[in-house]
Amino acid sequence: MHATKLENLLLDKDGHIKIADFGLCKEDISFGDRTSTFCGTPEYLAPEVLEDNDYGRQVDWWGVGVVLYEMMCGRLPFYSKDHKKLFELIMIGELRFPSKLSPEAKNLLTGLLVKDPTQRLGGGPDDALEITQHDFFAPIDWQKLYNKEIEPPFKPLVTSETDTSYFDKEFTSEAVQLTPPPARAGPLATVTEELEDMQNNFVQFSFHQHVNSLRENAEMME
Repeated sequence: MHATKLENLLLDKDGHIKIADFGLCKEDISFGDRTSTFCGTPEYLAPEVLEDNDYGRQVDWWGVGVVLYEMMCGRLPFYSKDHKKLFELIMIGELRFPSKLSPEAKNLLTGLLVKDPTQRLGGGPDDALEITQHDFFAPIDWQKLYNKEIEPPFKPLVTSETDTSYFDKEFTSEAVQLTPPPARAGPLATVTEELEDMQNNFVQFSFHQHVNSLRENAEMME
């Protein structure tokens, strides 16, 4: 189970989607298994989570529905700055679609954003198979997609795996702050070689700290 939202969907250098941030992920959740942790981004919380009841893996398909709605409609299906109002909309609000959406798209989103998790698309024992077999995805060859044999519609123009040109300058312009290792963290010799190898990953950064300086600073703390 994973907190699915747009911010956690990234593109690799070839344009294939990568899912990030598994900090709140629960593993090995099978059909019928339940959990009760209240966590996640408010706009993406499923109704059953807000009801403060035990819930199953159907919450993931609600999150997928919210993300797909954003991608197709350009906005969240339910939104308010007031969290109390937001949660009320998630619980009882009706879906509204722009007229440009195809019948297949509307049917897919409606199925994923069903309030009752037992009736939600993907909520049965077949799980993802219910979704991949939906008419909306009829043109997709899922095996080729899994094997990365389908050319992505957009490929980032990057010079290396560490190219940050697509990152917002709000973050890349921040001052670099080095966090020294805790005192007596272990023999520095074991990490020196790794630190030297890592220097090549930061050639585009305006600040460089030589490995020897890092070692000296840490030794002073021991």
